[in-house]
Amino acid sequence: MDPHFAHLAEGNARQARKRVAADVLIRDEAGRVLLVDPTYKEGWDLPGGMVEANESPRSGALRELDEELGLEPTLGRPLVVEWVGAHGPWDDQIVFVFDGGVILDTEVRSIRVRDREIAAWRFFDVDAARSEMREHVGRRLRAAVDSLESGATRYLERGA
Repeated sequence: MDPHFAHLAEGNARQARKRVAADVLIRDEAGRVLLVDPTYKEGWDLPGGMVEANESPRSGALRELDEELGLEPTLGRPLVVEWVGAHGPWDDQIVFVFDGGVILDTEVRSIRVRDREIAAWRFFDVDAARSEMREHVGRRLRAAVDSLESGATRYLERGA
């Protein structure tokens, strides 16, 4: 093996690995936001999930939306990038929230829960959505909505 390549491979093997999650902010024609009720944690959440090894955040978000709800939106820009510190049994992670746009009422009627990880889905007004979410997820949602309005991607660390 080429010594330079071996040196780089050894460095790569020792580098920290980050968990990555990719969520999507989808609105209906009334401006409400789509949330899912996960079976494995408390509170409602944005649709999306964990990105797999060697998968881009955008691809991971699209895969999760298709697997969980049968949705295949065109994703826009990242609205939020957030670093979440280690907590409980989890190492730190990077969370992306992409703009999933507005879906038409005809598309809403086609949404179906397709994964046992999701108990239900529903559209909420933003303030009502935040009251149904864990506090840090509600702050992420608020930042995503602010990003839509300002046109600037928001960077957060631990929700701030």
